[in-house]
Amino acid sequence: MRGEYKVFGGKLVAVDVEVESGRLAKVSVSGDFFLEPDDALEDINAALTGMPADASVEQLAGAITGALDPQVKLIGFDADSVGVAVRRALGKATGWDDHTFDVIPATVLRPVEHVALDEVIAREVAAGTRPPTLRFWDWDSPLVVIGSFQSYRNEIDAEGAAKYGIDVVRRISGGGAMFMEPGNCITYSLVVPTSMVEGLSFERSYAFLDEWVMGALAEVGINAHYVPLNDIASDKGKIAGAAQKRFADGAVLHHVTMAYDIDADKMLEVLRIGREKMSDKGTKSANKRVDPMRSQTGLPREQILETFTRSFLARYRSELSSYTDDELTEARRLVEEKFGTQEWTHRVP
Repeated sequence: MRGEYKVFGGKLVAVDVEVESGRLAKVSVSGDFFLEPDDALEDINAALTGMPADASVEQLAGAITGALDPQVKLIGFDADSVGVAVRRALGKATGWDDHTFDVIPATVLRPVEHVALDEVIAREVAAGTRPPTLRFWDWDSPLVVIGSFQSYRNEIDAEGAAKYGIDVVRRISGGGAMFMEPGNCITYSLVVPTSMVEGLSFERSYAFLDEWVMGALAEVGINAHYVPLNDIASDKGKIAGAAQKRFADGAVLHHVTMAYDIDADKMLEVLRIGREKMSDKGTKSANKRVDPMRSQTGLPREQILETFTRSFLARYRSELSSYTDDELTEARRLVEEKFGTQEWTHRVP
């Protein structure tokens, strides 16, 4: 059995392994990483040999770390990455190539329905009734989406929101507020089985699940990189923020919002925390806009969405899909019973 794991920003780790009587046997670690001294590779193989076949990434990494002399240098990889490769070899963890993805192009819905669809799609992926799914948002009305743990009164200026007719909804993942008017940002949600982030820390999983979008950004002329924990930036500054939720029943929701062309003055009237965040960017005068995707690409938003969709389809085994009537019906039910209620929106006052 063979498993591979490509370290984000690092090297490829591969493991060939057999299982005998419930334990790892004939372990052989390889890859394009660097290791000093060379013979430490034998120590890594020996540390893994005899480990239980159901050992976790943490247990496998601990065995490796405990067996290596403190002077050993692992360059371009670490003990955790070897553990992930072992788990993939055993079929306990999966990668991009182990799945076929549904891709749903940008579809215009009420933004609160997109928030509800995050929960609907995650339930289906966890249950195996829908494959891993990448879906792009589009919406027909303004909304602020606050993170699951944000305080409503600390984030939202009620007078500003009322002035511009902007509603507020709380999503199921953490992170910061999303100021969403039609056409002002690019948002997508990716829902995958938990097996895809097996053994990955939250920090690593953010980078891992956005590997594809770095290539897509390059296609529209942006040289992007990840800034831990959850930001994507170019040499001109931050262009996107990510949020994530892991469901106990076996799915991970990962979504990203990129600023395309945001009216900063309006945003600062609606978001209280936004004033503090924008103050260190020098955005104080009237008529300022936050437009990294527009100014850095020079492309219409629709063209960027099309490029992102095409890039994902070309990179992974995937096919175009759409929402089912049942999914939309369930999302609207959740809007009525949860996401559209005062109880949910103000659950953190």
